[in-house]
Amino acid sequence: MNHGALAFWLRIAGLFLLRSRRTTVVLSLMVLLSVAILIFLSSLAVGINDAMVRNSVSLYSGHITGVNLAADLVPAQLEIDGVDAVVKRVENRGLLQQNDRVEPVMLVASDPADEISATALWRKITAGRYPQAGKAEMLLSEHTAERLGLGIGDELQFRHGLESPPVNFRLTGVYRTGIDNLDRGLAFCPPAIVPGDDVRWSAAVFLGDGIEVETVIGHYRERFGDAAQFETWQELMPDLRQLIDLNYVSMSIVTFIVFGLVAVGVSSAFVIFILKNLREYGIVKSMGVTPFEIGLLIGLEVGLMNFVACVGGVALGVVASQVMSTVGIDLTAFTSHNRYFAVSGIVTPRLTLYSLWVPPAVAFIFGLLASIWPAMLVIRGRTAEILRGI
Repeated sequence: MNHGALAFWLRIAGLFLLRSRRTTVVLSLMVLLSVAILIFLSSLAVGINDAMVRNSVSLYSGHITGVNLAADLVPAQLEIDGVDAVVKRVENRGLLQQNDRVEPVMLVASDPADEISATALWRKITAGRYPQAGKAEMLLSEHTAERLGLGIGDELQFRHGLESPPVNFRLTGVYRTGIDNLDRGLAFCPPAIVPGDDVRWSAAVFLGDGIEVETVIGHYRERFGDAAQFETWQELMPDLRQLIDLNYVSMSIVTFIVFGLVAVGVSSAFVIFILKNLREYGIVKSMGVTPFEIGLLIGLEVGLMNFVACVGGVALGVVASQVMSTVGIDLTAFTSHNRYFAVSGIVTPRLTLYSLWVPPAVAFIFGLLASIWPAMLVIRGRTAEILRGI
């Protein structure tokens, strides 16, 4: 079929749709709203994924964790393009003691200014304040402080082992994150307070918005080779990665279910639409139009209507997503006990290629499938019977 014939049938399809304006408008609105809503929900799902990652990495670990780094390696060497901050931490495994109570702990020595500027752990302080640089002060989790019977201002001791000399500290703050591996057996103090804290160290690397973790860690591995070990948040938090993948799968299933139902509605409505205009189709068949051309005409009607509706749905969905991304959606009331929203319950929808093209593409494909039933109704009908029934 040449372009002229296709343009002719496209014009006829448009005239058929214009002739039944009310039906066309109602069906178009159904598709348009479905596309717009699913684009917004898809962008919201992406925003929820972003929020979970942001909350998880900003609390303590960072997007990339450097492990067992050499003492002569300085944080500035890790500050490449795309990196917002690098926090140096020296981990000291030992015992905390207060009177006759003893608790095993990992004492993390790090610069308080770096921790406060790069992480959100200080926001989870429930009493007291963060330790100050150069002072023998300590930040403990509520769980550990309660087991030692400590309160703000109390004195306690840290030692690497039972035989090693103790280091005296004063408790200046306690925190609670709601995450077990941070709330149990972890303590913080300024650097250069604990003997031996100038050995190998670990790093928490925080990236800027939109920076791919794989790109940065690839530069690190190329630059440092086997001399340094780096792990991404995906490797350290496989449960979060699976949850994000599950969100994408769930959103895809919802999209197909919604447009499956919409396609059934469109198909049923077009059957009614065709029965209402059966005289015109009977006349067209009596003029010698082939079954292929009849099917093409009905397919073009459904396709043209879906195309216009999808364009409008995309525009409406984009506007809604952009508006909500500027103000954010506060889900704190629904995420207050969720470990992946430990810092903030604010979600900002984000449009991606996935959220932009999947809903309209599925809507258009399902719309074309919806044209099969009404097309077969006309194609299989005998011209004489159609005209006799008028």
